[in-house]
Amino acid sequence: MIRIVLAGCGEHSRASHAAPLARFAATHPNEITLVAACDLNRERAVEFCRSFGFARAYEDLDQMLEVEHPDACVSVMPVEKIGEIGIKLLQRRIPCVIEKPLGTSLPEIEQLALVARETQTPHMVSVNRRFMPYLNQARSWMQQHGPLRYVRASQVRHRRSEPDFIWSTAIHVIDALRYIAGEVEKFDVTVLRAGATWYVISLRFESGTTGQVEILPTAGMVEESYELFGESCRTRVTAGSGTQRLLECWEGGERVIVSHASEEEPEDLRNGAYQEVEEFVRALRSGSRPQPSIDDILPSARISFAIAGRSAEGAE
Repeated sequence: MIRIVLAGCGEHSRASHAAPLARFAATHPNEITLVAACDLNRERAVEFCRSFGFARAYEDLDQMLEVEHPDACVSVMPVEKIGEIGIKLLQRRIPCVIEKPLGTSLPEIEQLALVARETQTPHMVSVNRRFMPYLNQARSWMQQHGPLRYVRASQVRHRRSEPDFIWSTAIHVIDALRYIAGEVEKFDVTVLRAGATWYVISLRFESGTTGQVEILPTAGMVEESYELFGESCRTRVTAGSGTQRLLECWEGGERVIVSHASEEEPEDLRNGAYQEVEEFVRALRSGSRPQPSIDDILPSARISFAIAGRSAEGAE
């Protein structure tokens, strides 16, 4: 039985981590047990435990780790605390899930990666797009029908004008395209400044595939789309708020696959959060290393911060 604790009981933790953990614990009662959750706000931690089935609430992380001796910890910290708490867990040799974007600066993230290499503590970065069922189905389908020639992704949001959007949120889309098309050989970016900052990023992958990412954080809706193109074949995944989930595949001029997500299907099953839990537990049970690791995500962080730097230079 794997004893799991969770650090951080905010809204993102509830939807993206606690809900799928509770679902997995309920359907695999002999594999994991949710022993404790911690938050600086004890009342919030108590309510969180009651809602998701964690046995005990704490307001001090060190105390929780010392008392519970967990087999693993899911860490869902504010961005400015991700690196600090991640390093603590890695140095204590506690297998852990660490939220993206892994830190507030590239040097901070590089330090976290260095500690992960030095300690060799099993860990996993939470980037749920790599686990989205429709996106994985599209990736697999294109691998069978490819080769992949061109990829395109669009991330559209509403009133997301925070200056860190490109490295704190858009990293998801950049990383998803790396997961699909491989390592990036070079990239270029066009920054649009008519209102809030938007980005159009051109990518060249080591595989020879080319691609483009559109980051439009104030375009009035919430949606992400991924399109993969090969010779005589194409697949498209649309994801967004609520029940927007769609997979389409075309071959030889005809649409051969179309699948809509059911409105009744829970969000964590559609957006990859549950499948992320499955991967983490599988790795812990088998003694293997969960994927993706910090080093797997580090190139995505480097690209995101490089784009942020170019944007800042252009604004001067």
